[in-house]
Amino acid sequence: MLPWLPEHPVRFPPVSTALDEPGGLLAAGGSLSPAWLLTAYRHGIFPWYGEGQPILWWSPDPRMVLFPGEIRVRRSLAKRLRNGGFRVVADSAFDAVVAACAAPRHGQPGTWITDEMRQAYGRLHALGAAHSVEVWKAGELVGGLYGVALGPVFFGESMFSRVADASKVALVTLARAMASDGGRLIDCQMHTAHLASLGARDIARAEFIGYLEQWLNEMPDAQEDSPSTIPPATWSFDRLDAARTSPPACKGGGHLEQ
Repeated sequence: MLPWLPEHPVRFPPVSTALDEPGGLLAAGGSLSPAWLLTAYRHGIFPWYGEGQPILWWSPDPRMVLFPGEIRVRRSLAKRLRNGGFRVVADSAFDAVVAACAAPRHGQPGTWITDEMRQAYGRLHALGAAHSVEVWKAGELVGGLYGVALGPVFFGESMFSRVADASKVALVTLARAMASDGGRLIDCQMHTAHLASLGARDIARAEFIGYLEQWLNEMPDAQEDSPSTIPPATWSFDRLDAARTSPPACKGGGHLEQ
C-alpha cells in the first residue's frame, strides 16, 4: 500500500521502499511547502503528478544524471552555440520559464506543472533555491530550463524550446558553467533519449543517494518554520553566457572525483 503523508511532520519513508510498478513511486500527500520540497531533494525525491491527483513523490531506480564534464556537444550544436545569436543568463525571467515549461506540448492533453507547482517553485526561487536558465535571441525568450540548486548539485525539473536547439543551448551552457566552477551533478530524474544524446546516463539509485549524502551532508532536513537551511550553490550562475562559447578545459569520461 502506498504510504500517505500528513502535512506534519516533514518526513519521507526510505527511498528503498519505492514501488517497482509504477517504478519509483514512493508516497502521496504531504505538501509543496519549501520544507517538504527541500527535504525531498536532499533525499533524492521529487514531486510529479497531474491535475486532480494528490501530490505524488518519486525516487526512480535507476536515476538519469549528467556529470557536467561529460556533456556531449555534436558539431552542429557547437556551431549553433557559437553563431546562433543566443544570450544565456540566469534568473532574469524565472516565472516566464516555468510558464513556458508548463505549456501543453504537441500531442499532450495537459501538463504536470500545475498552478500549485508553479507557485511552489516560485516560493523556492524567492528563497534562492530554485533557479532558471534563460536563452534569449533578438530580445525574445526562446528557450530555457529550471530546477533546484543545492550545493554542487542541480536538480533539473523541466526545459522548453521555441526555436531549434534552444533547450540544448541552456543545458550545455549550464553544464559547462558547473564543470568550470565546482558543480558536480545535474539530476535529470528519468531516462529520455534526448538527454542521453547529450551525455546523460543512468546510475543506480543507491549510487545517486550516496552522492547526495556526501555532497549535501551539512544540509539538515528542512523544518516548516526554517526553510533558511538551504546550502547555496557551490558554483556561480554569473558567467553562463561566457560558458556558452567557452567550454571548460576538462573533458568528459568517468565519474568526477568524490
